[in-house]
Amino acid sequence: MIGEAIVKLVNKKDLTYDEAYGVMNEIMSGQTSPTQNAAFLAALSTKSARAETTDEIAGCAAAMRAHATKVETGMELFEIVGTGGDNAHSFNISTISALVAAAGGMKVAKHGNRAASSRCGTADCLEALGVNIQQSPARCVELLDEVGICFFFAQKYHASMKYVGAIRKELGFRTVFNILGPLTNPGMPSMQLLGVYDDYLVEPLAQVLIDLGIKRGMVVYGQDKLDELSLSAPTTVCELRDGWMRSYVITPEALGFERCAKEDLRGGSPEENAKIALAVLNGEKGHKRNAVLMNAGAALYIGGKAGGMKDGIALAAEMIDSGKAMETLNQFIEVSNRPEVRA
Repeated sequence: MIGEAIVKLVNKKDLTYDEAYGVMNEIMSGQTSPTQNAAFLAALSTKSARAETTDEIAGCAAAMRAHATKVETGMELFEIVGTGGDNAHSFNISTISALVAAAGGMKVAKHGNRAASSRCGTADCLEALGVNIQQSPARCVELLDEVGICFFFAQKYHASMKYVGAIRKELGFRTVFNILGPLTNPGMPSMQLLGVYDDYLVEPLAQVLIDLGIKRGMVVYGQDKLDELSLSAPTTVCELRDGWMRSYVITPEALGFERCAKEDLRGGSPEENAKIALAVLNGEKGHKRNAVLMNAGAALYIGGKAGGMKDGIALAAEMIDSGKAMETLNQFIEVSNRPEVRA
């Protein structure tokens, strides 16, 4: 099937849901070669200016979910994540925001991988901070219960990603997997803040989230091509709640912030991004802190911990300035490295 799909994509034709599901199922089952996988990912990402259709995304996501290790937590979980692929090379805003949201009382199931199209992915940043990212399902449940945050390392919970992980890194540009990662969290969260790399994805992915069972959330696109709520430009937002959606644009100024330059949000290596994270969590003022406050504030609003975005931002600032966010990180490090008791 993958051969026929590649030919179709090269000819600039879209795949149906069933075709996308079938090809991804073949890839996740190890039935295809690395050359075929690379050709498929490249063709799918470049067949049009808007690349993947919602049918292609949904079909691939369904196949990937079918091959994933699922984790039953019995908790209402939240995820904050960006698709990547925006080439902004910003610091790990969503990772730090996740810690702040957990400090504010949310149960955060972070799901991610090592860097694919950037220098530092979520896994790289957490590892540089001292977190053990190789967390078993039992340890993840323990972390959620004790600390309020866990990390599902994609390589561990999506074992079939071994067939494409190296290829993604070698390609060096965003692929459909940038979109699929946020749609395939093993904890099956019911709340999500999803940042995307292109404006055209905002409303379609909001509908996909609803179809996947997300009750409350936002899909956001920083209009300076940032897959976060942007401190350096207006942000397009599609908010979803219990089956309905509404779209609007929000600016840093409307939330009480001074706009910065996009370059002010740049990160670097895992070690450099870990230092940025520690500086923000230790209360250092500046644009990086404000970017975290915007996104953590949105998270706390989505989770019902605040009545609105501004209230969420105020709560996020309180979590940082009181030391609770740093305490959450320290507990995350401690519990994640605790020896596991084998039954």
